[in-house]
Amino acid sequence: MVDTLSYWVLPVTVTVTVLFGLYKRVKVFDCFMEGAKKGLHTVYELLPSITGLVVAVTMLKASGALTIFSEVFAPLADKLNIPSEVIPMALISPVSGGGSMTFFEQVLKEHGPDSFLGQVASVLMGSTDTTLYAVTVYYSAIGIRNTRHTLYAGLLADFTTFLLASFFVRMTLY
Repeated sequence: MVDTLSYWVLPVTVTVTVLFGLYKRVKVFDCFMEGAKKGLHTVYELLPSITGLVVAVTMLKASGALTIFSEVFAPLADKLNIPSEVIPMALISPVSGGGSMTFFEQVLKEHGPDSFLGQVASVLMGSTDTTLYAVTVYYSAIGIRNTRHTLYAGLLADFTTFLLASFFVRMTLY
């Protein structure tokens, strides 16, 4: 039933939208074309920011800097009872969702989703955000240059999640 419903959601939504537009005497195709033009313009404006983030993530991985940072933070993570295997995921998560997904999949393949490490990685994956990506893309799309407290609050939330993920997973095991 759910699979059948998911196939129909998009066609039904588009059909209802077009019919409602026709009912309200709106030039539906003209509105669609105007929205498509604005969308392409937005992509054009966001392309430098996205390109910069992709290059930065690629350089972090290829240069070995991510491994070095992980090794630097490993003793602190051990003292806090945080598995060191999730450090790369926590470091890359604020920058790249795809990059953190790569590390997440690696943890699940090596340790399994039901292991303590798999559960901690799952909590991190579900609780953190691509903070730098979101601030860069969304703020540049609307022309905001001063992020004020947004960046600090987002990074603090990501760090708090990193600190508390293994604590809460441990709580559920006992």
